[in-house]
Amino acid sequence: MSEIKKMYIRGEWVEAESGETLEVFNPATGECVGVVSYGDERDAKKAIDAAHEAFKEWSRLPGRQRSKYLTKLYGLVMKHRNELAELMSAEMGKPFGEAKFEAVGSADNFLWYAEEAKRIYGETIPSYDGNKRLMAIKQPVGVVAAITPWNFPVNMVARKIAPALAAGCTVVLKPAMESPLSAVRLFELMEEAGFPKGVVNLVLAKAEKFGDEVLQNRKVAKITFTGSTAVGKHLMEGAAKQVKRISMELGGHAPFIVFEDADLDAAVAGFFESKFRNSGQMCISTNRLYVHESVVDAFTEKLVARLKKTKVGDGRQKGVEIGPLVDEEALNGVMEHIRDAKEKGGRVIFGGNRLTEGEYSKGFFLEPTVITHVTPDMKITYEETFGPVVPIIPFKEEEAVLEMANDTRYGLAAYCYTKDNSRCFRVAESLEYGIIGVNDGTPTQTQAPFGGLKESGLGREGGRYAMESFLETKFISMSI
Repeated sequence: MSEIKKMYIRGEWVEAESGETLEVFNPATGECVGVVSYGDERDAKKAIDAAHEAFKEWSRLPGRQRSKYLTKLYGLVMKHRNELAELMSAEMGKPFGEAKFEAVGSADNFLWYAEEAKRIYGETIPSYDGNKRLMAIKQPVGVVAAITPWNFPVNMVARKIAPALAAGCTVVLKPAMESPLSAVRLFELMEEAGFPKGVVNLVLAKAEKFGDEVLQNRKVAKITFTGSTAVGKHLMEGAAKQVKRISMELGGHAPFIVFEDADLDAAVAGFFESKFRNSGQMCISTNRLYVHESVVDAFTEKLVARLKKTKVGDGRQKGVEIGPLVDEEALNGVMEHIRDAKEKGGRVIFGGNRLTEGEYSKGFFLEPTVITHVTPDMKITYEETFGPVVPIIPFKEEEAVLEMANDTRYGLAAYCYTKDNSRCFRVAESLEYGIIGVNDGTPTQTQAPFGGLKESGLGREGGRYAMESFLETKFISMSI
């Protein structure tokens, strides 16, 4: 049996109070790639207590000193980026190249917020009274509970805890149990970086048990969550009972619009990145592809030609661009969208099948899939499809396609390709989404805001915007 990976609480590696463990399986091969402790609310409470005790000293530490810890962690993550990438590929199937890029991006978060830790500014405010001095200062909110998904198992952790730590908060993290191994390794690097005991805590636990403790425990000041809209709503409802601060990055249903004047080669390349990276298992993945009727045939031909050259397989193999779905439930959900579309008149012009022969026999592989003759009643047009499947929908007029693109309860990311500069601004301003990629299929960077409108969430991650969500503004009026 593999060595059991433990939780990290109060600076020590500990087993679950229950003694339970959980096996982690590679979705490409079915092999067990690790075993972790599997806890409950008791472990969550211990971690929250540890973070609460550590908050007093950590929050008072000068930003320059917090910065040193984060800078050291940046160096360690960069040093071990290949190892982290290998763990990600093994536990959730991501192609190694993508996983390495994620590890480097995670390191960049620690470096960026190492700098931001030194730039938490307040301000003086002119008073109406000459005998008063007014000022506003920024202080950390307190203990932060961070809950991260399996699809970006290192970067999502870094995006949440780096600004929290820079702001002076202490953290309790629960990663997704489909991909906990890379989080464990990241916390080993935090230990090596020398973070004081209790400042960072890792809990490997049942989602419901952890969530209930976080919602009920008054020592938790803020919850930051990335995941489904349904779970996000549950957390929001529970957090409201104690007015806990929340940041939510939830589901998406991104439209990708190709206008008649677009560079089709660039549009296909950008679309491939937005749709098939991480096997389509991204909240900002394209879900609906709108192509102007005058270029839809040419675009479709180029897209299918690109997919014919795409290698599907175990993410650890050289040249693989699309890995497996994370588990059987995920695969079945995507297959249901394909089945539903076919029953309602959709035509699968490429892919559409589960891969089961030879090297694919033990994994959750799906061919990249293209569907035409799409109608609005198909699930694929309004439910999030977390997989490598795309419905192509022709359009005639700009106004009509914008109406279709905005006709969703989600508002996370949207994309458009056009050479018309006026249209670039007009469309970007009209799309009801928090992230817009204009002639850009990968519109995310560490220093930029990331988050959605409508039911896609609350708040922003990235850049100075993330720092603000972990800080309180305190007003001080002083009579002299």
